[in-house]
Amino acid sequence: MKNNKVWTGLSLLFFWCLLSVNTYATALPEFTELVAEHGAAVVNISTTIKKKNKHAMSDLPNGLQMPEGTPFDELFKHFFNQPKGQRPQPYQAHSLGSGFVLSSDGYILTNHHVIKDADEIIVRFSDRNELEAKVLGSDERSDVALLKVEATGLKSVKLGDSTKLKVGEWVLAIGSPFGFDYSATAGIVSALGRSLPSDSYVPFIQTDVAINPGNSGGPLFNLDGEVIGINSQIYSRTGGFMGVSFAIPMDVVMNVVAQIKSQGYVSRGWLGVVIQDVTRELAESFGLEKPHGALISKVMPDSPASKAGFEAGDVILKFNGKNVSMSSDLPPIVGRTTIGKSISVIVMRNNKHKTINVTVEQLPESEELAQIKDNSGRLIDERLAIEVANLNDKQREEMGIGKGGVLVVNLEQGAAVNSGIRRGDVIMTINNQKVTDAKQFLDLAKELPENKAVPVLVQRGQGAIFLALRIEKDDK
Repeated sequence: MKNNKVWTGLSLLFFWCLLSVNTYATALPEFTELVAEHGAAVVNISTTIKKKNKHAMSDLPNGLQMPEGTPFDELFKHFFNQPKGQRPQPYQAHSLGSGFVLSSDGYILTNHHVIKDADEIIVRFSDRNELEAKVLGSDERSDVALLKVEATGLKSVKLGDSTKLKVGEWVLAIGSPFGFDYSATAGIVSALGRSLPSDSYVPFIQTDVAINPGNSGGPLFNLDGEVIGINSQIYSRTGGFMGVSFAIPMDVVMNVVAQIKSQGYVSRGWLGVVIQDVTRELAESFGLEKPHGALISKVMPDSPASKAGFEAGDVILKFNGKNVSMSSDLPPIVGRTTIGKSISVIVMRNNKHKTINVTVEQLPESEELAQIKDNSGRLIDERLAIEVANLNDKQREEMGIGKGGVLVVNLEQGAAVNSGIRRGDVIMTINNQKVTDAKQFLDLAKELPENKAVPVLVQRGQGAIFLALRIEKDDK
């Protein structure tokens, strides 16, 4: 009798384990039908950039030679090993990316960085047919480009609602990583509404889907076969996939597409404030029950915020009826607000709620915005994630600095932090060029190459130190 009970218990345990395994197995997603049905709407995009060589052999310093067999050997042979008296010939640069057919009449979506500066764009379809595409519009801030090919009856994607995405949801990417056409990779949504230092106007979808060079511009599908994002960037310290990738939500993409189709360019709302997160200690000091909202640390002169009466120390809690939980929530909300529209903003000021009406203006171009910031004595370079300011006479006297240099006043996670630059450092030279003032520093920063270390000389206290600065190309 006792043995029968033991065997009965073991049998029940066995069947329970078997049932659990089967239940887990059936819970895993099946992607084969999705790829078969929608893969034909994914395209390969190749671009050609025709570059004119501006160098001559005399540009090389005396005695400089490139060693044989280096990655740059053929490039330098092309530039400099020309017959005497013959002008160097132009050369071409090629790039590869992905995209997808938005509509059957030839509209195609991809990333801005895939087609940037391209002289020729070739779209290759799953049937190996190739067509030349033209750019209808491209928006650098959102990294979205709308292309058009002369064709009809194309297989197109179904669009989904990215606002309904949930963390943990299964997603699938199709693209051409490293040129391997129509590769499918799967994963889950890791986070929503991610704000990156260089893309504060896009609330990115973060996933763990394997994204590599060549996947840029490809679609991100949900399990219903609907496109809910465009694969755009990765976070990497090696240049390859490390488990963190980012996609542009389709609600953002389609807003860009609508503006490109209607007016040929993309405009965004602008408030004109510098904001930061509210910590637990700051929440207590500003009379908030919990940390939330966007704390204004600076109001730019002659900005919509300045005209409306915003002040440093205001905590924005609600903008145009939308709650602001974190500071990263605010830029996308402001950016999508209708320009010229007067909206209400609820802030916490002096431990009391206050409603401010502000008329949103168009976001200035980068150079115009830099000039506005320059009026307040500070400039921000988004690529380096650094804020610098000109030195005043007292600072120069205290640090023993005669001319030139810029003071590092603020840093976010990015290239400058990774190189070892600290707040309070004075940058004297960058890429072997002297820094004269904040505006010139931004001009020099714009010309810095990607994936190449350049020297930066900083004065720290009474000493000086060289640091190696490298801008990683994370947007794959």
